[in-house]
Amino acid sequence: MLTFVFVCLSISLTGLHAAFTVVVASPSVKVKENEGVDLKCAYTADFGATPRIEWKFKDLKGYQFFIYFAGMITAEYAGRITVYDGGLRFSKVTRADSGDYDCEVSGNSGYDEKTIKLTVLVPPSKPLSRIPSSVRTGSNVRLTCFDADGYPPSTYKWYKDNTPLPEDPTMFPNFKNLTYKMNVNNGNLEFPSVSKMDSGPYFCEASNGEGVPQRGDVVKMEVRDLNVGGIVAGVIVALVVVGLLLIGLWFASTKGYLPKKAESKPKQAVYTQPRADDMDDGDEFRQKSSFVV
Repeated sequence: MLTFVFVCLSISLTGLHAAFTVVVASPSVKVKENEGVDLKCAYTADFGATPRIEWKFKDLKGYQFFIYFAGMITAEYAGRITVYDGGLRFSKVTRADSGDYDCEVSGNSGYDEKTIKLTVLVPPSKPLSRIPSSVRTGSNVRLTCFDADGYPPSTYKWYKDNTPLPEDPTMFPNFKNLTYKMNVNNGNLEFPSVSKMDSGPYFCEASNGEGVPQRGDVVKMEVRDLNVGGIVAGVIVALVVVGLLLIGLWFASTKGYLPKKAESKPKQAVYTQPRADDMDDGDEFRQKSSFVV
């Protein structure tokens, strides 16, 4: 507080070089969720005795809102904040209050603004992890871990057999034969080609420096070899079924159980009356026939 007063006093003494200047006690403020906090904003005397002061808020998604406008606290923040000469006070903050707060001051044809970044600290919750219980040797396998509540966003660790896995296994002799890839920022643990030595119980842990790190459920992942014997047995059974089907069709055919093909009808001769242009001049009338199939 004393530092802030000293800064404000220094501005007022610098004369023209500090005309129409807004100053904040700290451009970045961190506070735990459900606690109160002050965002301090002061200005030089050249704005006049009753300058226009406005507070705006831009959340983490980029949406902007008025908090204090035309000398009044907006409806969304009524009962939650207090605006006083020199700042703004939250009685209790939530994770939704994280973002940028603009303190804007205008008066006597002058204008200036400063931004305070507020970070509401939220400890992690129990992470949701997805770990397959059974996978095939040589397949690509991905284990995932995600904490939906922690802010700042959590980073992640993975454990196998209750032992923490290093982010880069090639840097440690005991893990150099493992081929997994770990992303500590998004919580993924990926095995490009999983092997039987990767079998075991796994769980993940989320932490962000606030509160106690949280661990997900333990799930045992078993890596199985491809069942070649089962595949061969399946092929043999399929061939036996096809063979029996063919024998059944042959037996039914020889015993006359299958329907016979319909016999074709005999061809018939159709006689037609000859036309006038089919007779020669002076010849006697001759009947002409044609055979139609």
